[in-house]
Amino acid sequence: MIDAPHSNSKIYSSGTSAANARVNHRLIALTGFMGCGKSTVARLLARQIGWVHADLDKRIVERANLPISAIFSQLGEPAFRKIERQELNRILGEAIESSRPTIVSLGGGTMAQGQNVEALRQAGCATVWLDCHVDELLRRCSHITDRPLFRDEASFRQLYAQRLPFYELAEHRVESAVEPLRVVQDIIALGILEGVPT
Repeated sequence: MIDAPHSNSKIYSSGTSAANARVNHRLIALTGFMGCGKSTVARLLARQIGWVHADLDKRIVERANLPISAIFSQLGEPAFRKIERQELNRILGEAIESSRPTIVSLGGGTMAQGQNVEALRQAGCATVWLDCHVDELLRRCSHITDRPLFRDEASFRQLYAQRLPFYELAEHRVESAVEPLRVVQDIIALGILEGVPT
């Protein structure tokens, strides 16, 4: 189930005003479609700047003790989305409580769920969309067999089109049809990482 995208207006928890809900530049999340390089780029970026990397899909797998493809086939997508939401909230809570600078690599459909977008905003998490043309994404994913929502080219393109408006909600955009280390440098160049020189 894909929720309707929110407007670009900010969403804050009860009792929190726009004036004091400062974006926490010690907490960022990478979003984008399957194959755009979220996990790879987040891992390389975290290693380069000394931040923590939290991989949402990996946390889901650990929580369910099943690969993502098995969660979809055995439990269904609604169960997957529930676990995803719980683990995202746990990651955000841990990052805030520990005050550790954290880079979160989201799943391809995380931003298409309204509650997740709200949780990211309430946590003051800056979002970066790793934008890559659908043809390049298709090329990258064509040999992968364990992505549960990749059945054929037509459905791949349709899902991409459905999710595109949600990726566009991200506060920042970086082209990711290049080498991962170049993407890392482009994210650093945004100047949104607290304490990291551009």
